[in-house]
Amino acid sequence: MAPPTPRLLVPVDLTKKPWEQKFPLHNRWHPRIPPVAEVKTGELFRVEMSDWTGGAIKDDGSALDIKFLDLSTVHYLSGPIRVVDQDGVPAKPGDLLVVEILNLGPLPGDEWGFTAAFDRENGGGFLTDHFPCATKAIWYFEGIYAYSPHIPGVRFPGLTHPGLIGTAPSMELLNIWNERERELEENGLQNFKLPEVLHSRPLANLPTTKGCRLGKIEEGTPEWEKIAREAARTIPGRENGGNCDIKNLSRGSKIYLPVFIEGANLSTGDMHFSQGDGEIAFCGAIEMSGFLELKCDLIRGGMKEYLTPMGPTPLHVNPIFEIGPVEPRFSEWLVFEGISVDESGRQHYLDASVAYKRAVLNAIDYLSKFGYSKEQVYLLLSCCPCEGRISGIVDSPNACATLAIPTAIFDQDIRPKNKVPVGPRLVRKPDVLKCTYDGNLPVTRNPSALK
Repeated sequence: MAPPTPRLLVPVDLTKKPWEQKFPLHNRWHPRIPPVAEVKTGELFRVEMSDWTGGAIKDDGSALDIKFLDLSTVHYLSGPIRVVDQDGVPAKPGDLLVVEILNLGPLPGDEWGFTAAFDRENGGGFLTDHFPCATKAIWYFEGIYAYSPHIPGVRFPGLTHPGLIGTAPSMELLNIWNERERELEENGLQNFKLPEVLHSRPLANLPTTKGCRLGKIEEGTPEWEKIAREAARTIPGRENGGNCDIKNLSRGSKIYLPVFIEGANLSTGDMHFSQGDGEIAFCGAIEMSGFLELKCDLIRGGMKEYLTPMGPTPLHVNPIFEIGPVEPRFSEWLVFEGISVDESGRQHYLDASVAYKRAVLNAIDYLSKFGYSKEQVYLLLSCCPCEGRISGIVDSPNACATLAIPTAIFDQDIRPKNKVPVGPRLVRKPDVLKCTYDGNLPVTRNPSALK
């Protein structure tokens, strides 16, 4: 007998705000956010999601929505979903929740997405000191392919995936998160030199009642006030999974998530049509609304059996991800190297972040020789199926990072040639949507780079 059609467990109506949905969305992690639905292990079910901003970004010919986006409201997640076994016994702390991705894609009738970099004063990105302006590119989908009127001459298949999927933390784990991230935010600039080089702000995103949505818990009630002051932001990935942005987590993949509270309380969102390794622009995948069709299982006591704590408590664990068999096939790549020497020429010790920044900057400057603006390349490398690697992490003093770009995504040959083309090159117009930068932080420039 054929398996049943997956049950629509969590629907989303894109004409409504996140808090107006049949099952209101949430944008925080907390054990007391109540589940909106329940599934049994082995059941096939469907979860629909808005894009991570809850529909705040529009296909409107402007980047002003990116420049002024209220980042206290993200990510909007569907769930939580309570998971029980075939006998109705809920997932227990210490179990492993196995989530299998059976199918996924954009919501029908909403086949478009966006890639963007935030203003340096409002979130920024990996290269925010080089690109302080808010920029945006719109992408349209043709089956498995994406193309953008703002980055012409490029077309590629998407490896669609959820950027964020995770279980709810226990109160003990939530307190660990808040304490360590508050310590970083308060003392990080004094303790670490890396923020001087990466220029990202803030160092951590601490709990705040501003923009907080807690699903079915009504805003302004005493319960909401207490939870909102404690609930963790969804920006970083943590022990519960969360915003890991693993671009290969597509059809056929499995996620082995630790369970910290009864029922597990699974949540997901931040759907990506495609993403490059690192999602360097921050809002840097092709962000979209979408759906997941899933099946869950439970490994009783699996945390102890399979996850070795790397820290002072049994809660200091991380999920395991099993990548599915479906991905685009590329045979030719152009690879750019970076080492842990920053733009000022200062040597860093085995710093993979500085090395990857150098690799990305090298790729941007190179591709700008082929008629693209550097802003176009920055957004492209954030969302196309490029491969980032830590190629060397032991050869002091330089870490070596590489960025591999599939050459087939371009409509021109981008490889170096013995004979340099002469005459006017094809200029890729129009450019990405762009705002002015109105702040006063200095812009980093490489004096030797192509102007």
